[in-house]
Amino acid sequence: MNKRELGESYEEAASLYLQKKGVRIAERNFRCRQGEVDLIGWDGEYLVFFEVKYRKNKNAGYPEESVGTGKQKKICGVADYYLYQRRLGESIPVRFDVVAICGECVNWYQNAFDYIRRY
Repeated sequence: MNKRELGESYEEAASLYLQKKGVRIAERNFRCRQGEVDLIGWDGEYLVFFEVKYRKNKNAGYPEESVGTGKQKKICGVADYYLYQRRLGESIPVRFDVVAICGECVNWYQNAFDYIRRY
């Protein structure tokens, strides 16, 4: 299994996990010039942009640690474009979450980071 296939399999696992928790997945691998977001879904009233990270084990560090400021800015830029493209407006509450998979353990970090303006 190559890296892309591996990533897709863990994004699917994260999607199933989130759906079991009540999240309605709206988009997978949404791409635009600003970047890419793994999953976008609704958790109650919140439109949530999910970053999925996987590590085989903790030897390379925790997966959630790899979502640094640069990645956060890109996700926020994609969120801006998504909201604009879908004409959702500023009244929609938005959240940025991370789903970290380490081995067989899944951790969902809600509100993992705040909005960061790209410009």
